[in-house]
Amino acid sequence: MDVETLDPVGARVTGATLAAIGPPEIEELRTLLAEHGVVVLPGQDDATDEDFVAFLRRFGPLAFTKGEASAPGFPDLNVVSNVGRTTPPKSSWHVDTSYVARPPAYTALRAVRIPEQGGATLFSDQWRALDTLEPDLRDLVQDRSILHVVTGVTLEDGDEHEAWHPVVRPHPLTGRPGLYLTTPARCAAVSDLSPAESEDVVARLFEHSTRPENVYAHDWRPGDVVLWDNARVLHRADHADVRGDRVMHRGMVASHRAA
Repeated sequence: MDVETLDPVGARVTGATLAAIGPPEIEELRTLLAEHGVVVLPGQDDATDEDFVAFLRRFGPLAFTKGEASAPGFPDLNVVSNVGRTTPPKSSWHVDTSYVARPPAYTALRAVRIPEQGGATLFSDQWRALDTLEPDLRDLVQDRSILHVVTGVTLEDGDEHEAWHPVVRPHPLTGRPGLYLTTPARCAAVSDLSPAESEDVVARLFEHSTRPENVYAHDWRPGDVVLWDNARVLHRADHADVRGDRVMHRGMVASHRAA
């Protein structure tokens, strides 16, 4: 596999198809995801959902967000689409399913239909965000946690709906610390701070972590598969000025470590 580093976060990997990526390449990709946050695998035009699911399972057991609709015939995949909508979908910066005690490690999208215009996916580097955080704010949050809560999906009784996570979270594989937060609407509290103080701290962290200098914008091409490490990056879709159908199939891997 050939690796090209992207700026400010991410890597493009060429020279391999999903079906041909075996255990040694999976471990290389796991390392690249920890180091670079995002891995772009272009040229997967012939890949099917079956190939996509098999590829993700080589990383380990899959995860699925309860309350979301699955792709027909593939219960481990979720459809992300603007087809048939009268208003554009909404997407704010977030990390996937962080309201559970063990959030999914990796998320991946396979391009099914690409719009004629727009529809990029944006990624914000949370290692860089922590490294450049104002010293007073870093000191304030260093040993605190954020209460992540669910919004936007319907859960059943007994399902997890909230979880505390460190603001400064060591990466599960490398141990390197990074910011770990999500969209402010899902950050209900900061430990040992009042509601007003919590809201202010989350707003400051969110504004800093999503500054343009921390962000890579991926402009989709047919055949693209993109994976990212939820412990390294925030992400959001840019639905502004999209022209045409945008259809993605999404899968998630439960753990950073193989089963």
